Amino acid sequence: MTLEQRVGQTLMVSSPVTGADADSLYALDTLYVGNIFMAGRSAVGQAGIGAEVAAITGHVSGSRTEGARPFVATDQEGGFVQIMRGPGFAQIPQAIEQGQLSPAELLREATVWGQELAAVGVTVNLAPVLDTVPSAEFAPLNAPIGTFGREFGYTPAAVSSHGLAFAQGMMDAGVEPTVKHFPGLGRVTENTDVSAGVTDGITVRNDTYVAPFRDAVNAGVPWLMISNASYPRIDPNNMAPFSRIIVHDMVRGDLGFKGVIISDDICNAVQVSSVPVSQRGVLFLEAGGTMALCTNQGLMPQMYAGMVDAARTDPAFAATIDAAALLILQQKQAKGLID
Repeated sequence: MTLEQRVGQTLMVSSPVTGADADSLYALDTLYVGNIFMAGRSAVGQAGIGAEVAAITGHVSGSRTEGARPFVATDQEGGFVQIMRGPGFAQIPQAIEQGQLSPAELLREATVWGQELAAVGVTVNLAPVLDTVPSAEFAPLNAPIGTFGREFGYTPAAVSSHGLAFAQGMMDAGVEPTVKHFPGLGRVTENTDVSAGVTDGITVRNDTYVAPFRDAVNAGVPWLMISNASYPRIDPNNMAPFSRIIVHDMVRGDLGFKGVIISDDICNAVQVSSVPVSQRGVLFLEAGGTMALCTNQGLMPQMYAGMVDAARTDPAFAATIDAAALLILQQKQAKGLID
């Protein structure tokens, strides 16, 4: 693979679930971006959504990617966060409601939900949420998670038992679950998507709220997503996606995770707006990340160019790109995504 192709493997670009737009196609056809996030909302059901997935994945194949087909991701948590709906898709309840099921029952339900995704060509679900919200009383104040009922419960044990059941169901269906948002968004009051300066001043490196992520890693989950918040008691100098302490030392070191470390969206998120777009992918991979997620396809050219330029001028970063691309290709080979 060329350098440009290797950089592309470390990127995931959004494409509307209702049909690709010009920016998405440019990222895939010209920039060699090798992975797709189906974004937005659609209620047309399996037939229509499956056709859209097939159409967009056709742009990531052949000589441009050396036969490596894309990981296709979506957000299918349930409740307010369910991108794919309509005939052939269950109406998935909020995680707080899923938490009222027994783990065994949730495992059975999640397996069905995963099978529905697999049927339309989705290979990665950016779920489950393993953030622990401290209490039902605090939940309405917790803008990214509790406000939307995205938490499985109010203790790490409840989050772990039900989050792992959800993740195992996805894996049983052949879909890669992604545990998020490490090291946790349950204690913040603002949402990194729409606010800057979002900070968790409580969580520490060996925090009990990290336990669900550790349990998930020990259970073999293949993907882990990094929060965009700041955690000054862990790293006072860097937001989580750009913190080597959090991404490398904690995820790779403390947890022993060997799978794909994906960013949360680092294109549209207001939290990271102070960092030039061209540097966000560079900084995430330098921190130890594997794949940078960009949900504003119009900004992908800036992120891509920054990473290519850095790899051309910095041998150390070129080696970082090589290692990340190799890990992704190994995962694709294991999933049968390399021709």
